[in-house]
Amino acid sequence: MNQSSTLPTADTEPKRKRPRKLAQTLVAEISRQIAEGELKPGEKLPTETAIMEQHGVSRTVVREALQRLQVSGLVETRHGVGTFILESSTDVGQFLKVSIDSVRDTIAILEFRLGLEVEAVGLAAERRSPEQMARLRETVDALKHYESEGLAEQAGKEDSRFHILIAEATGNRYYVDVMNHVRNSIGPLVSVHRTDPERLNHEHEEICAAIERQDSYSARAAMRLHLVNSKERLLKMVKERQQA
Repeated sequence: MNQSSTLPTADTEPKRKRPRKLAQTLVAEISRQIAEGELKPGEKLPTETAIMEQHGVSRTVVREALQRLQVSGLVETRHGVGTFILESSTDVGQFLKVSIDSVRDTIAILEFRLGLEVEAVGLAAERRSPEQMARLRETVDALKHYESEGLAEQAGKEDSRFHILIAEATGNRYYVDVMNHVRNSIGPLVSVHRTDPERLNHEHEEICAAIERQDSYSARAAMRLHLVNSKERLLKMVKERQQA
């Protein structure tokens, strides 16, 4: 009996998984545009057809991506009108939409990120693809350049991108969703306390190198050290300003 017709083949298996991966990639790209201010609250997204043409994907992929964005509280679809960017509409979004007016809030976010990103980077080291690794490396190199040139705003954007790319490399969309909400909260702060750029560059390089080696243990240790140091740098900056 010929059983080959009942088994997945090298040609058919990837085709069943591809739309889901494409939708995840599209979600990540639109989330990035929202987080970085390219798409602003209240703006209307392009039509499904326009998104299909722009990204070279099917209508099924676009609709799945829009559904995920709605679940994440990033967009709202109004029937007969279109899809619009929201501030944040989900419970998760409201939970993470914190005030950034005080140092206490900022420290609280850094502590929250310790619990989130230490595990995420371990998964990223185990699961990252060659393409994801290449994007991480490009981002770290760009970050080093901007830090060395003293371009804090550009460095801050690359720093945020680096952490989002790590979330994407986990292969778990919930890490991406939560990290995008966190980044929306800390966006105004990423360029405020960028002290000791040489140390920052070293910390990012250690994280990137561990992911490149697929060393999850070292990646977790490097991320923990980076976030703990970030908290210490912030406290030091605040103390210096109080004494000035």
